[in-house]
Amino acid sequence: MGRPDFWNRLDEAKEVNKERRRIIAALDEFDAVSGDLEEAQVLEELAREESDKAEAAQAQTQLEKVAVELRRMELKLMLGEEHDVADALFSLNAGAGGTEAQDWAEMLLRMYIRWVERRGFEANIVEILAGAEAGIQNVMVEVRGPYAYGLLKAENGVHRLVRLSPFDAAHRRHTSFASVFVYPDIEQEVDIDIREEDLRVDTYRASGHGGQHVNKTDSAVRITHIPTGIVAQCQNERSQHKNKTTAMRILKARLYQLEMEKQAEEMNKLHADKKDIDFGSQIRSYVLHPYRMVKDHRTEHERPNTDAVLDGDIDDFIEAYLLVRGSKLETQ
Repeated sequence: MGRPDFWNRLDEAKEVNKERRRIIAALDEFDAVSGDLEEAQVLEELAREESDKAEAAQAQTQLEKVAVELRRMELKLMLGEEHDVADALFSLNAGAGGTEAQDWAEMLLRMYIRWVERRGFEANIVEILAGAEAGIQNVMVEVRGPYAYGLLKAENGVHRLVRLSPFDAAHRRHTSFASVFVYPDIEQEVDIDIREEDLRVDTYRASGHGGQHVNKTDSAVRITHIPTGIVAQCQNERSQHKNKTTAMRILKARLYQLEMEKQAEEMNKLHADKKDIDFGSQIRSYVLHPYRMVKDHRTEHERPNTDAVLDGDIDDFIEAYLLVRGSKLETQ
């Protein structure tokens, strides 16, 4: 970064600076944990020398804090796969079931937005389609933060909700489904060759809430990759150019994910006797009636505090998945 010509290539310079910030953050985290451990050792020595119960309690509290920090660092060791450190793009889609499923999709969106806030990450809704009566039909969200993709990839799959329906006059129990797909935001990391003749670009008027904020121009952009049929769109910016740039990023991420899935499918054919723990249509159930429980079917991890989970407290589910997945990859 000290080179005079460092900022001449702006995109490359930004990536180097991003990597520098990541390394500094890792070193700062290590120094902080080392300092906390040293403080705990001093408190423990003082407590032993003076037989001071108050000092002993402080030492214990400090050690518990260090244990939590070490657990967080251990988890990062499970995030060593390609692109785990990248930002994420995730789409959320309501399943069959009309208003019930669309309301569930909106509940999940709120859960993930709250999780993003808890993590200190940033979320930006790129595209959203509201339900006819309530909820949402689908949404695409950018999540920016260290290891956003590595963490959120644990959420790939179908999420099931069981509850007494607020939309049913008879207040009967309903089961709803919504699917989550997560992609790494790899525009600067991977060179994906996309030919102009393989693209169809459509513009349309972005939807709004009415009044003076309704977009009067065709600024929204939809890009279709003709060979695969993959569609990416964006309408959250007023500028058509910015929307097109974002839509291209989403398209590249989806094409990359498609290629990774093809490679994984080939590997599965070679290892037909080995079943991945993350295969299957339903990864997690959120039961609100007749009892309250959230259970991940891949790891068997479960919690009865459904309100906390739906309020974004899902780190334990993500950690359980990554640790099980990490140990499974090691055995392979």
